[in-house]
Amino acid sequence: MDSGGTSDPYVIVYLTSDKWKKRKTSVKKNTLSPYFNEAFVFEVCTHGDLPLATFPISPQNVDLVISVWDHDKVTKNEQIGKLFLGCRATGNQLRHWSDMLSSPRRPVAQWHSLSAVLPHVSSGDDALVLGELSMQLHFQSR
Repeated sequence: MDSGGTSDPYVIVYLTSDKWKKRKTSVKKNTLSPYFNEAFVFEVCTHGDLPLATFPISPQNVDLVISVWDHDKVTKNEQIGKLFLGCRATGNQLRHWSDMLSSPRRPVAQWHSLSAVLPHVSSGDDALVLGELSMQLHFQSR
């Protein structure tokens, strides 16, 4: 948070598999309630797209990491919080991922809690909640 009590938040979205694919939103200046209406597309190869020697990845074995940051021009950017979606997630995050996979070509929206990024705080129900994110996921196979 900036000295004036506001923040300059932006979001980094990672798709994790054998490689990390990263996308970043624009910075929303001087706000504690940012609105990001941005879409990101990640291509995930399947068996037919890869040479036989390459290990295929699929939506069933990747994760989406959403991290919110405070942009700072003077000092280092600070991570505010994060959440994990995907096959290794739990609770609402896993349910959202599963709903997306079971509803191809249909966007699935859901609210998620943004958890603190502290080494001594677990990512479960006891984690410090810093805010909420509404996310819409859409899976489309070729």
